[in-house]
Amino acid sequence: MIAFLDTSSLLKLYHSESGSECLHKIISTDIESIYLSEIAKIEFLSAIWKKIRQRDLTIDVGNAVISCFEADFNKFQWIKLRSDVIRCASSLLKKYGSEGLRTLDSMQLGCAVQLKEEECSFFTSDKLLQKLFNKENLNIINYNGD
Repeated sequence: MIAFLDTSSLLKLYHSESGSECLHKIISTDIESIYLSEIAKIEFLSAIWKKIRQRDLTIDVGNAVISCFEADFNKFQWIKLRSDVIRCASSLLKKYGSEGLRTLDSMQLGCAVQLKEEECSFFTSDKLLQKLFNKENLNIINYNGD
């Protein structure tokens, strides 16, 4: 089986937080390939620096986490932000903007939709994305990632 992880779930693979243990267990037993949006590279860095600013991580630990993630780039399948993904994200913003969908999450959702026809499990701990993944009939896996 393949999986799509948004950045909220991706972080749980590199930083222990609620849902990390369960996600690790699912990923290590059932998943052959992990797909990520290319935007996750930037969102991941931003999230780690936010944790550093909030003093959840030291700079040294944050940099080590970033280095581990970057070293793992070749382990992931990357969904490029091609024009069809941007068009899809734009369409999703028109559809769900009134529900609170914003730019980066629309690109995550747009990338996820690219895998809709695949036998794919979708992971997010973002409440809005959970709702929208369901509305788009994506097979979202609840791993208690709140």
